[in-house]
Amino acid sequence: MSIKDLDPKVVWKNFYALTQIPRPSKHEGKVIAYLYDWGLSHGFDTIKDETGNIIIRVPATPGMENRKGVILQGHMDMVPQKTSDSPHDFLKDPINAYVDGEWVTADRTTLGADNGIGVALGLAALEDPSVKHGPLEVLVTYDEETGMTGANCLQPGVLRGDILLNLDSEEEGELCVGCAGGLDAEANFKYHKYKTLPGHKGLVLTVKGLQGGHSGMDISLYRANANKVMARMLLPAMEMFGVKVVSFTGGSLRNAIPFEAEAEILIPKENVDSVKKLVQNVFAEIKAEFAESDPSAVLYVNDCPAAPKYIQGSVMLRAVKAMLACPSNVIRMSRTMEGLTETSINMAIVRTEKGKITIHSLMRSAVDSAKEALAQRVRCIFELAGADSVAFRGGYSGWTPKLDTPINKVCMEQYEKVYGKPMKIMATHGGLECAIMGAKYPNWEMVSIGPTIKYPHSPDERVNIAAVARTWEYLKAILANIPEK
Repeated sequence: MSIKDLDPKVVWKNFYALTQIPRPSKHEGKVIAYLYDWGLSHGFDTIKDETGNIIIRVPATPGMENRKGVILQGHMDMVPQKTSDSPHDFLKDPINAYVDGEWVTADRTTLGADNGIGVALGLAALEDPSVKHGPLEVLVTYDEETGMTGANCLQPGVLRGDILLNLDSEEEGELCVGCAGGLDAEANFKYHKYKTLPGHKGLVLTVKGLQGGHSGMDISLYRANANKVMARMLLPAMEMFGVKVVSFTGGSLRNAIPFEAEAEILIPKENVDSVKKLVQNVFAEIKAEFAESDPSAVLYVNDCPAAPKYIQGSVMLRAVKAMLACPSNVIRMSRTMEGLTETSINMAIVRTEKGKITIHSLMRSAVDSAKEALAQRVRCIFELAGADSVAFRGGYSGWTPKLDTPINKVCMEQYEKVYGKPMKIMATHGGLECAIMGAKYPNWEMVSIGPTIKYPHSPDERVNIAAVARTWEYLKAILANIPEK
């Protein structure tokens, strides 16, 4: 069965259409054009702003004109993650989505249900004549995943609604009313390359099979970080056996826990067997530590020709030590909401190219002062290790929960009517655009809902079919019961 034939068809056909359009972050030109044309073709008032955000408006259904205006909001981009054996080109190829039992997933790539399914729900609400609603707008933002660019560039006064209903949550049955703020860190070590002397052999170490996942929602699962795993093997190999590093590549996205890393190294010929045994023993220890969270972890150790040059040893050693010293995990759990991560950091990307070792981390916290304290900690670690630069960018504050708003009451009441059980109010450690847009529209009431999505930002991403159907019924019930102005 094709996913476009699933029920409710009005939702799944829109999601299917999005899977056919390449839309990785910062490469959304095709989906911008599609959404703009979609709005016009339906005869709706459609706007494309200078950034690429799309706003589609429809008037209230008859008899609902006196209700507060609602903005349904999602983001158009998706995280482009794939397994190493996938030939997929995210700039050209459609997502190969398919039904897998109770779930929709994709062939060795991210699915894009984050946030394609939210956008599909919003479009369905616009075009389905059976949906009762007051004045309705759908806002689809540009480049959420790599910097929340669309939300940051959204102009005050453009949107007319009173209530923002974000459709980017990923757990059915939870009403999200707050989120963490974020801050990106980048440390750089400059290096020279030296000529490889005779008597060395080449080796490639590859870590694969880690679960990875979303660096906000999944950081509290304490999964292994491929960059940290690689650094733990490299440090003793460098210190004990004179190993030189040719290259180190790990992770690919700022907001994804890295699930693969690769390092090419040079080993004095007399130490080859010792190094192979060492890295395999260290990896075995790490795999035992993460047996529950990352049971499929695997290390490949392959011979290769000795590279003609290697990275300056003293610089590489300092960088590896800094990678091990810098945290990449939960820093503190919330004291006010049970089970919620308050502050965390993810060492997302490591690259060695163009004369620089670059280490990217993403910090998150619901408390601005805790986020700043963590930034200082990171800065001190890398500066003490001799980094040539440590820079921070892309910072944004969290979304402070408000528990007693009228829209919260509507959402809770309608959930119990649709599902027959109470809804849980929570906040997320992920970053939601609500935090940024709420600062521009301070009078908005804001909540976030969505169907169950598992393993976002990883090739295992999947969305529950039944949850999509129930979320659609729930969304319709909310829109039909929006309070009067």
